[in-house]
Amino acid sequence: MQQMDGTGDSPELKQLYADFDTHNLSPLWTQRDDLMPFTPSPKAVPHVWEWSTLFGLAERSGELVPVGRGGERRAIGLANPGLPGTAYATPTLWCAIQYLGGFETAPEHRHSQNAFRFVVEGEGVWTVVNGDPVAMRRGDLLLTPGWNFHGHHNDTDKPMAWIDGLDVPFSHYADVGFFEFGSERVTDEASPDVSRSERLWAHPGLRPLSGLEDTTSSPLAAYRWEHTDRALTEQLALEDAGHPATVGQGHAAIRYVNPTTGGDVMPTLRCEFHRLRAGASTPVTHEVGSSVWQVFEGEGTVVLGETEHVLHTGDLFAVPSWVPWSLHADTQFDLFRFNDGPIVDRLHFTRTYRPGQRNEDLA
Repeated sequence: MQQMDGTGDSPELKQLYADFDTHNLSPLWTQRDDLMPFTPSPKAVPHVWEWSTLFGLAERSGELVPVGRGGERRAIGLANPGLPGTAYATPTLWCAIQYLGGFETAPEHRHSQNAFRFVVEGEGVWTVVNGDPVAMRRGDLLLTPGWNFHGHHNDTDKPMAWIDGLDVPFSHYADVGFFEFGSERVTDEASPDVSRSERLWAHPGLRPLSGLEDTTSSPLAAYRWEHTDRALTEQLALEDAGHPATVGQGHAAIRYVNPTTGGDVMPTLRCEFHRLRAGASTPVTHEVGSSVWQVFEGEGTVVLGETEHVLHTGDLFAVPSWVPWSLHADTQFDLFRFNDGPIVDRLHFTRTYRPGQRNEDLA
């Protein structure tokens, strides 16, 4: 009997492997470690992108590259070094810095992929989603669910940049993508303080009787910073008063939800916001699924694998599946995070491990 890995040298075995190749076959016994590793072994690697570098390159792009039909967006994808030949931050997540100059308009289009915008600084741009102009301001999360027409217009003479998050890699892998051009400009160039979706849906605990059907994605186009900030502040205040409210000592966190279901804002993307008090740390955590974080404000560090990185406002970092991570806050440390949690949960692959803690999902 020859070895299972095919290292034997009998003519019959060599012919067997040659015939496998001829007929486009690959035996499991030569690739088990690659197909079924003992723990996830992602090709993506932990990586940090510095905001100062990203913004500087975006500014140069604004001077040299026009925005308009064809290229559609002046967006620069964060390319994970472990995924060469792609513009993917992780195998399931796409993240980019988008830059819109003064008085510029990005034309409308729509696609199957789900998308959002998160704003670290600036204002003056409106994203128009299915004809509803939505103001973009610092700290806001703006949604563009799949197959919604959307464009952007800048009503000021100053440029603005933000991050885009999409499920492009997952959609590309699964071959579910469609794309369609829309208006050359935007269908509504108004610039209201409050969008129509907010007027209908942004009232906590209250649901319009005209919208009792559950929706796949959130019907609320904007999650405003003042509400996020207040929720985090109150969690820490409750902790100070001795009441359970935080996910860890000095660690407040919220998840943005679809008001019709209480679930994630979109079927493939989960969005969260985390606040750590100065001096607070998170436990080392392994998670199935990948995530991208952005520092909204403050300074601290993240340990990715065995490497510690110093973080400043705007910096982004990718955490591939099962790579251990932990955070430490030097000042109050505010971070936005998105991940592929809805996909992982729905497929029942969810698993989290924190060394030294009870991990019931691993029992």
